[in-house]
Amino acid sequence: MSALTARQKEELHLALLDYLHANNLTAAFTALAQETGLEGSYNPDGNQKYSGLLEKKWNSVIRLQKKIMEHESKIAQLTEQLAQTPSRKSPSSGDLIPRAPAAHTLTGHRSAITRVSFHPVYSLIASASEDATVRVWDFESGEHERTLKGHTKVVADVQWNAKGDLLASCSADMTIKLWDPAADYSCTRTFYGHDHSVSSIAFTPDGDMLLSASRDTTIKVWEVASGYCTRTIVGHDDWVRSALPSADGALLVSCANDQSVRLWDLTTGECRADLRGHEHVVECVAFAPVASYPLILELGGFNEKPQANAPPGRFVASGSRDKSIHIWDTLTGQSVVVLTGHDNWLRGLVFHPSGKYLLSVADDKTLKTWDLKTGKCVKSIDAHEHFLTCVDFCSHAPVAATGGVDMTIKIWGCA
Repeated sequence: MSALTARQKEELHLALLDYLHANNLTAAFTALAQETGLEGSYNPDGNQKYSGLLEKKWNSVIRLQKKIMEHESKIAQLTEQLAQTPSRKSPSSGDLIPRAPAAHTLTGHRSAITRVSFHPVYSLIASASEDATVRVWDFESGEHERTLKGHTKVVADVQWNAKGDLLASCSADMTIKLWDPAADYSCTRTFYGHDHSVSSIAFTPDGDMLLSASRDTTIKVWEVASGYCTRTIVGHDDWVRSALPSADGALLVSCANDQSVRLWDLTTGECRADLRGHEHVVECVAFAPVASYPLILELGGFNEKPQANAPPGRFVASGSRDKSIHIWDTLTGQSVVVLTGHDNWLRGLVFHPSGKYLLSVADDKTLKTWDLKTGKCVKSIDAHEHFLTCVDFCSHAPVAATGGVDMTIKIWGCA
C-alpha cells in the first residue's frame, strides 16, 4: 500500500518528468509519461511547482545526511567522554564554577558598568552603567535586546523582582524607576525621596516592597504598588553602599562608608547587629544561603550541629576596600572567617546557588571563587582589562556574569 496520496503521486511523477526532460532523457520521459498518463499534464516552461523540484529535494537530502553524520560523530565523541568520566557532573551540579575564557563579551555601554542582574526565569541579563542607561541582553546568544533611557545621571543598580515581570533601577539623579518588560520596558513609576545618590535597590522576596540605600546615609522601604515610602531606616553615619533583604524578607543587611555592616529588622526598622572589623569602606554584602550553613559552621569551628530548618539571615558576607572578605555570624556579631587574596578593593560578592562557594570581584581585575568548606580560593580568573565592579550568578543556569570599568559585561560558563 502506497504511503502517498493520489495528489502526491502526481506531483512526484511530474517532478520526475521534469528531471528527465531537463536532462534530455527522451525515451525515459516518453515511457514514464505514457505509463502515468500525464502526457498532456506536463508543462516544460520552468514556472511550475514541480520545476526543478527533484534536484532541490535531492540537495536537501544530502545536506540533511551531512548534518546527521556530523551529529552522530559528536554523539559518539560525547558518549566516549561520558564513558571515561564516571562522576560526570550535571549542568545543575553545585560543583560548577566559572571558567575562562568568557562565553560572551557584551559591548555597547559608553561608560563603566556598575551592576549586572540575571533574570530569574529567562536567559536575560540587565546591566546598569555610568552612561545613565540600563541595557537588557540575551546571555545565551550575547545579543543586545533593549536600551532603557530615563535616568539623567549614573545608574548605580538594576534588579529584577522574583517573578521577573518588573525591573527596577536607581541612579545618582536621586530617583528609582520601575520598568515593565510586558509593556515594551516602559517606565511605569518613578520614586522620589532620597536627598542624594541612590546606591542600591532590592525587591523583597514577595515583590511587594523595594529597598534602597543612599549616599544620604538612609535606607528606604517603598511600597511597589503605590510608590509610597513606608519607612526610612537611619543608623549609618556615612554613605550607605548596599542594602539587601534576607530570603524570608524578615531581615535587612546593609554596609556603608562608615566601615560597618548592620543587620536590621525589616518590620520594625530596629538595628539587630552592628558588625565591625573592616578597616575601610564596606562596598558589598550578601546573605549566605541556608545551604551554606553546614560548611560555614565547620569552617568557623562551631560545635553546634546544623539545624534542618534553620531560618535565613544567620550568616552574612561583606567585602571591603581593605581587600578582605568577612563572613559574620549575626547571632554573636563575630567574624567567623576572613578571606584574603585580592590585591585591591573588593567590589562585588555573590554566593553560588548551591551554597558551596562564594564569588568575589575586585579592582585587581580578578574574579575569584572561594570554597566555603576550606576557606580557600579555588579559582582566580583575570576577568577584565580594568577594575571589576560587579558580579552575579544565574539562579537557573550554570552561568556567571561580571561587569567592569572597561565598559564590558562578560558571561562566564561554568564547568
